[in-house]
Amino acid sequence: MRLPSAIAIETSKPFTVMAVQQSQTKPTLIGFSAILMWATLALLTQLSGNIPPFQLTAMCFSIAFGIGLVLWIRKGGNILQHLALPKPVWALGIFGLFGYHCFYFIALQNAPAVQASLIAYLWPLLIVILSALLPEESLRWQHLAGAVAGFVGAGLLVTNGQAIALNSEYRVGYLFAIACALTWSSYSVLSRRFGSIPVDAVGGFCGVTAILAWICHFLFETTIWPTGHQWYAVLALGLGPVGAAFFTWDYGVKHGNIKMLGALSYLAPLLSTTLLVLFGLAKPSWILAISCGLIVGGAVLATYTQPSSTRTK
Repeated sequence: MRLPSAIAIETSKPFTVMAVQQSQTKPTLIGFSAILMWATLALLTQLSGNIPPFQLTAMCFSIAFGIGLVLWIRKGGNILQHLALPKPVWALGIFGLFGYHCFYFIALQNAPAVQASLIAYLWPLLIVILSALLPEESLRWQHLAGAVAGFVGAGLLVTNGQAIALNSEYRVGYLFAIACALTWSSYSVLSRRFGSIPVDAVGGFCGVTAILAWICHFLFETTIWPTGHQWYAVLALGLGPVGAAFFTWDYGVKHGNIKMLGALSYLAPLLSTTLLVLFGLAKPSWILAISCGLIVGGAVLATYTQPSSTRTK
């Protein structure tokens, strides 16, 4: 017996949603690998020594550009062909990678690190909110509640549970920290608009970011080269959290569940702090336990999908 059209459409809708969710699983997991790599950022940065920030950025993105070169060589053809991207794509890529790091360093120079870092870490929450503007996306209460819980948990980690005051004396730093959060969140969300652009295009963005960072370094900093094991930390940074992570994140936000990735991003500071504790560079505390509950609980809430019910007659 043939179902009436209205019933047939309603019955098939959950299966369509399920198919979309399944198709996003692999890209979301690939994007999540970036979050895992970013969790090693603090540890590797400490192990790299006292290299000036723009110099370290330039060194790491130079290594990341090498990842792009390897991908282009594997694909074959003239390397310059892989750089033939639309101007809006170049603008977005450079704005995202170099703009984020530049704004972050300026924020740290003009405001206390705790306040600047906390404001800058609004970007996962902004990703969840801004992604609702994308086609075929919507914002539900659990997405927002989960992201807010994650931000509170991350805030506890950054501030160590201490109350902080935003002093007007540091308003320039705060503004750049806000710009930092807006830059990475908008870059991540707008990247979805260019889903047809191959992931290896990130190699070009890394190359330009490296050049701009070298220029900033030579203009504003004194060169300090790493020594001994510090070179291994720099290499690990360039291959991982300041290298491959940008490639996998690009694929994840273009093809995966962007709201889930935004909420899961708050796991990065939690895992980062945990690694510092395991390596004896930080002490365990009740703040870490509470933050863990908030971040993990928020991630579970934000990624929870309510089962669709089907009507049958």
